[in-house]
Amino acid sequence: MAVFIGAETVIAPSATGMEQQFSHLLKEETFIRKQEGRGFKQEDVFLATSVRPSVHDFENYLVKAMMEVNASVDEALITHSRTRVLLSTTKGNLSAGFANAIVQPMQWLYEKYKLQHAPLAVSNACASGVIAINTAADYISLNICDHVVVLGIDVVWDFVLYGFQSLYAVSAEPCKPYDKNRKGISLGEACAAVVLSNNASIFKQAPLLYLGGSSSNDANHISGPSRTGEGLCRSVNKTLQYAGVTANEIDYISAHGTATLFNDEMEAIAFNRLRMEAIPLNSFKGYYGHTLGAAGVLETALGMHCLRENMLIKNLGYHEQGTTVPLNIITAHEDKQIDLLLKTASGFGGCNASLLIKK
Repeated sequence: MAVFIGAETVIAPSATGMEQQFSHLLKEETFIRKQEGRGFKQEDVFLATSVRPSVHDFENYLVKAMMEVNASVDEALITHSRTRVLLSTTKGNLSAGFANAIVQPMQWLYEKYKLQHAPLAVSNACASGVIAINTAADYISLNICDHVVVLGIDVVWDFVLYGFQSLYAVSAEPCKPYDKNRKGISLGEACAAVVLSNNASIFKQAPLLYLGGSSSNDANHISGPSRTGEGLCRSVNKTLQYAGVTANEIDYISAHGTATLFNDEMEAIAFNRLRMEAIPLNSFKGYYGHTLGAAGVLETALGMHCLRENMLIKNLGYHEQGTTVPLNIITAHEDKQIDLLLKTASGFGGCNASLLIKK
């Protein structure tokens, strides 16, 4: 059964919708800004957020994303009996308290949009977004439903920021994925959405084709990735096998690229093991920061737009090779025919996920 994917949108602190997002990317404009006194010890930190989050920010992001989705598909799709909604997040709406952080937005979505089925939350660290998209495709392939709206969202609550600071993972300057002088992550907030369906006609803009995806776990450490890239290799190999394509058919990799020392090194090792070191690759985190549970959906949506526009986007912040083995980092925007996208993601606990999308 063919699975189509489209209606992609991204809501970031200062821009809504794909056209605005791509305008920022083409101008090499980052959303990362210095926020004075925001850190645990009132130190300055670089974040891709507008202001300290309020109790309503989570819902406001979801409303904007759902409005974009509704404008991109048949109007009745959201409330259709054969439609499901998945929400990808790592921490949910912490303003509702820890016990209700994920339950509350699920219930809110269900009631506000009069959904026929209770939404499902996918929370598997920073691989959540890619796993949610893969889960949506499985739902369709298994005939559980015909259409799935996948929403990815996280905001930078103090709890999240302080947690990453406690790991000494937050950069004292805007993040630099894969660069020799990278110093850690810059956290960001966003909401993104894609729609998957077995029916191409529900999309107002021609959809792309979801070819397959998979996840794996290297069980290496509670926060540190495998030093050999084993889990990411297994996920990508399974995805290639599932989709029936070879590595040399891939035109572009939208990688995870957090700008931490160990993550970027792990990915470089994995892509070399996979013989993908020559494929053009970037991370969008130099523009948006690390948006955690939203990252996989956000970066898939941006990668889809790259397919539509035949455009490779510069890996912002990269100047000099910072991994022990080379990668083909995109160092300048480039017009290029792109037909097949590989999106990868990795996260705490050794989770890894990947998917393939084709024109």
